[in-house]
Amino acid sequence: MKGIHGGDIYRNDVKADFSVNVNPLGIPEAVEAALYEAVEHCSQYPDISAEKLKKALSGMLNVPRENLLFGNGASELFMAIIHGIRPRKTVIPIPSFYGYEYAARAADGEIIYYETKEENDFCFQEDFFSVLTEDVDLLFLANPNNPTGNLMSRKELIKVLDHCRDKGIYVVLDECFIEFCDRECSMLQEINKYTNLILVRAFTKIFAIPGVRLGYLVCSNPLLPDEIGRQLPEWNLSGFAQAAGYECAMQATFVEKTVAYIEKEREFLEAGLKKAGCQVFPGKANFLLIYSKQPLYDKLLEKGILIRDCENFRGLSKGFYRIAVKCRKENEALLRAIGEIKWNGKVK
Repeated sequence: MKGIHGGDIYRNDVKADFSVNVNPLGIPEAVEAALYEAVEHCSQYPDISAEKLKKALSGMLNVPRENLLFGNGASELFMAIIHGIRPRKTVIPIPSFYGYEYAARAADGEIIYYETKEENDFCFQEDFFSVLTEDVDLLFLANPNNPTGNLMSRKELIKVLDHCRDKGIYVVLDECFIEFCDRECSMLQEINKYTNLILVRAFTKIFAIPGVRLGYLVCSNPLLPDEIGRQLPEWNLSGFAQAAGYECAMQATFVEKTVAYIEKEREFLEAGLKKAGCQVFPGKANFLLIYSKQPLYDKLLEKGILIRDCENFRGLSKGFYRIAVKCRKENEALLRAIGEIKWNGKVK
């Protein structure tokens, strides 16, 4: 059983990391420059209120500043949400990001898992609503989902949000990968309609800065941001995170360029993986979920290539892997490595 997260380059000899889903175009130049400049201010405390960053993001998203709350990555916000709401019963669709379960367990409440099925390409079915009953306090939902890459339509999401509002259920909607795909499916423009909606995003993936740790939530409920914020430590955002985040909020052109690039490379990688004999599940994010009967994780690691073994995701089993979409040269190298793997003395 491998680790619960990708990116373990510290205990493996890795030349190419396909286990983490960050922007293959790398850090925008302006963001990198801001990080270097922030070194000069390390002798000062960062702004405890992150006002400059908050103003910039408020303008970027066109939401009031009081609807925003920042965290040391989205993971810190998930934990703060749990401590702020203290749900007695939480629903988590699976397979999905382990961080939801990790946070939910901090409340000592009951966790209900709704399992999506492989035969339905891991998409929700009508029976999903049968678990969203009045005794449920909170639902974790991701769009697009990780690790499957499924993207729910606005119509589907609104149906879920309407149902949860009627049942008194808070919805934590993880949109950390939405900027890689069709953002028309984002619920950001519906944020004022649903006071039970807590939308969470991160700068981590789209701007390739996982080491900086910067996430944010958007919520129109007048009470929730303050209550959740009280669960966070003071100065939880470093000067580096605030400086980088401010510049990230100015990178609309970079994001548009990324969307087009990811779509092209995802299609290239999907075609190559299918040709190599892998089962590829339909996804719209910057990664692909695949299935292979061959031990791809171990064989590729021998070649210095790290992919995400998904055997330890609830709802998945041995043979499932998640592969990030990277630059063409790296994608070609991965496909070539898979093609060179030998089984029982024969080339696969």
